[in-house]
Amino acid sequence: MLPYLLQIRFLIFSNIKMNKYFRTQNFYLASFLFAKGMELAGIDRADPKKCIFVFSDTPLRELLVGVFNFGKENDPEAMIDSRKIILAVRTLKDRLYQT
Repeated sequence: MLPYLLQIRFLIFSNIKMNKYFRTQNFYLASFLFAKGMELAGIDRADPKKCIFVFSDTPLRELLVGVFNFGKENDPEAMIDSRKIILAVRTLKDRLYQT
């Protein structure tokens, strides 16, 4: 029998390994992540009234979500070239409206 703390660490590690994807309904967050180079794994359309953007989960994703939500206005991590964000918005909208 594993000691209690090792069991907890194993459960946490197992849970991390199982969550390979990050999901968000926030279009602007999805655009930000896509513009920053995160891989879009797909769009979940299970509910006809909303779409969920699914990204491959990495440690970088956690950092980028923190920057998006809590970064300062002129934070270099939050800055994106305008062409990249426009392309990300267009690409995500194109994928949303594909049948």
